[in-house]
Amino acid sequence: MTDAARPVVPPRADWPEPAPETDAGAALTAVIMTTFRLNGRLMDAAQDMAGRGGLTTAWWQVIGGVLDEPRTVAEVGRRMGMARQGVQRIADLLVARGLAEYRPNPAHRRAKLLACTEAGYHAVRQASVAQHPWADRIGSAVGADDLRAALGVMQRLVDALEGDGAAAR
Repeated sequence: MTDAARPVVPPRADWPEPAPETDAGAALTAVIMTTFRLNGRLMDAAQDMAGRGGLTTAWWQVIGGVLDEPRTVAEVGRRMGMARQGVQRIADLLVARGLAEYRPNPAHRRAKLLACTEAGYHAVRQASVAQHPWADRIGSAVGADDLRAALGVMQRLVDALEGDGAAAR
């Protein structure tokens, strides 16, 4: 990195002081940090299961967005929490590999619908053969009631973040 590209960092004495953190803010920060760790473990497990169907976790995620019905790439992105451009790249790969296809969209000439093919459904089924027993094992270790409570809190967090514009301010 050239000196011109290095960020200019003022002396620590000139750094801004963050506002004091509330109990709720500290709890949310702990949830976020634990979520990062959980996401890593879930992605490791998902990669193993997805691989059994010849998928990557990203491919599985995008195909998961169209298992029940065809959707536009933008709709898949919103549904799965992914950037539209990333979904587009993956969708093109899935189509090239015969795991998905583009279909005409009667509601919009340019925004085609992404749909799962039989090969895509088969790949997901192979991953699901591994995923279901894994989910049963992990779910039993934690407990269905606790998982439902966690899901409720997660849904409230998503709603709060989406209502806040999801950006840190």
